Amino acid sequence: MGEFVSVVRCDSIRPGAGCSLKLNEHEIAVFNVGGTFYALDGRCPHRGGPLGVGCVEDSRVYCPLHGWGFDLETGACIDNPERPVKTYPTRVRDGEVQIYF
Repeated sequence: MGEFVSVVRCDSIRPGAGCSLKLNEHEIAVFNVGGTFYALDGRCPHRGGPLGVGCVEDSRVYCPLHGWGFDLETGACIDNPERPVKTYPTRVRDGEVQIYF
């Protein structure tokens, strides 16, 4: 059973951007879309691109290596529906983004 874990300060991720971080040896990508935070696996299943530095448009992130797109809310892959990424529930507490991990 998981628990919510603080991973990054809210003000350290500007709106429309993301970041990459390690949590228990897992790479996680966290994104700020208009003050709503999303978290998902940090590596693209196509070629392992770092999603945390991908281009964010609306509620999608695009892998910086080959452009595969992922829905930030569901993890669904726009380019290959059979290759989604795992998403993690988020919440904000005391100015920090927490993910359920």
